[in-house]
Amino acid sequence: MADIAAIFGDNLVRMRRGADMSQDELAVRCGIHRTEISQLERGLRIPRLDTFAKICSSLEVEPAELMAGIVWRSARIEYGSFDPGVAQEAQDRSGNE
Repeated sequence: MADIAAIFGDNLVRMRRGADMSQDELAVRCGIHRTEISQLERGLRIPRLDTFAKICSSLEVEPAELMAGIVWRSARIEYGSFDPGVAQEAQDRSGNE
């Protein structure tokens, strides 16, 4: 399983550098502390939704750009059912007793 914090951090570094911004400048534009930018970039944490929105806006990037490589695959849902073969076996056993 991929570490989504690390993937996000790599994307953030790439987008910030592409915007020719320092961590300090991005932090000021986002209204958050520079250490939070550093922690996000190093994959030590993932952003809250409001922080994510601030980063996207400050970097002038679409959310999908910061989420590149992060994909959720839903679990399969299978509904249960009765197995008539098992029911017949149980009935046969109870009839033989």
